[in-house]
Amino acid sequence: TGFDSDNSSGDFSEANHKVPEMLDLDPHQSNRTGKHNGETEIQENGIKRHRTSLPAPMFSRSDFSVWSILKKCIGLELSKITMPIVFNEPLSFLQRITEYMEHIYLINKACSHADPLERMQAVAAFAVSAVASQWERTGKPFNPLLGETYELTREDLGFRFISEQVSHHPPISAFYSEGLNKDFKFHGSIYPKLKFWGKSIEAEPRGTITLELLKHNEAYTWTNPTCCVHNVIIGKLWLEQYGVVEIVNHSTGDKCVLNFKPCGLFGKELHRVEGYIQDKHRKKLCVIYGKWTECLWCTDPTTYETYKKSEKRGGEQKKKSVSEEDIKSENDEADDMPEVQDTVQFIPGSKLLWRINCRPPNSSQMYNFTSFAVSLNELEKGMEAILAPTDCRLRPDIRNMENGNMDVASKEKERLEEKQRAARKERAKDEVEWHTRWFHQGTNPYTGTPDWLYSGGYFDRNFSDCPDIY
Repeated sequence: TGFDSDNSSGDFSEANHKVPEMLDLDPHQSNRTGKHNGETEIQENGIKRHRTSLPAPMFSRSDFSVWSILKKCIGLELSKITMPIVFNEPLSFLQRITEYMEHIYLINKACSHADPLERMQAVAAFAVSAVASQWERTGKPFNPLLGETYELTREDLGFRFISEQVSHHPPISAFYSEGLNKDFKFHGSIYPKLKFWGKSIEAEPRGTITLELLKHNEAYTWTNPTCCVHNVIIGKLWLEQYGVVEIVNHSTGDKCVLNFKPCGLFGKELHRVEGYIQDKHRKKLCVIYGKWTECLWCTDPTTYETYKKSEKRGGEQKKKSVSEEDIKSENDEADDMPEVQDTVQFIPGSKLLWRINCRPPNSSQMYNFTSFAVSLNELEKGMEAILAPTDCRLRPDIRNMENGNMDVASKEKERLEEKQRAARKERAKDEVEWHTRWFHQGTNPYTGTPDWLYSGGYFDRNFSDCPDIY
């Protein structure tokens, strides 16, 4: 989830570090009228119109070097390294998790299908879409404070969502979402394991994600692929996802196996996803292919194999001799982010499962946020009166960063971390254990593994016993 900690091992003072100048933002696309803090417009159909840009553009990171901080910390846990705020994006990791819901229409599609194969196809597309928002998002979200929460209710999309930071060391974020029509539940906990490899930072996700389709009495579980940020020392930062994701339907025994392919030699496999759906007897029912940054298709196994064979006969996959030098430089090629221009090769007869949403035209000046992400930290009029006092929208460091007040944001971040340290020491002195408010430790009913489960009651809005963390 990032590098900030209440046990910082670095002596870098963010408040004293010079903040670079703002990037220019088209004034016609900028939202500086104050509407981002209220006055949400209502469209003619009665649905709220959410903001389309941030109050201030992002700051340039070109004057900073991640390596200048990381080189002092080789061998240490990355969760105990404090990074300057300029490498952040103005969202908490709890808000980043909420971006899973951007393509909720895929859950709705799964609920509507009578055929279990079509339901699994929609769930597989949802699992891939959940990581799609990370494309080109090289800024790190803020580490949530212990006890921090985030809620989101979207009546237009038909869901409500609540998350809580249930542990600080190790950092664990628990979340729960449900359909407003009581048609699904989506919940889980995420504990990323961070590794620093010299030129890249790898985040291995731990924790189970569960989707329940209540109408069909089905439950699906999976874990996310590994995320890696390359060129942290020098060069342009770029991100890839890799690893095998297994989605299990615990009611039918069907399984979807998705292989997020690593970049490989000369970047041929960059962003590619390939896999298949099989029944409980291991019979392949369909093949899935595409890119997690673009789209996902499915076709039947026979068509897929026939196409691949004809492609080989056509000479498109001729074997090439690979020298020792080529093999030796494979990692270098990957870290240089090869320019791969080709899109997904369409196989005739395939069905489109999902396509990535277009981003706002000024997205590059807004931390590469999607339209959904732009709206997540919006503080609407009257919202402060009903939100839990621990909600991310009320965090002063994130709020100031979003508004372009970087020096104030840095000082506020240091103040909040110091307050968290002091509270931890006070609990240790009095031998008082921290108690989570909205989630409790338990066992996932489908996998039998340890999990954090929603305790209920958040939307009753009794926030009298919430901790003072800000």
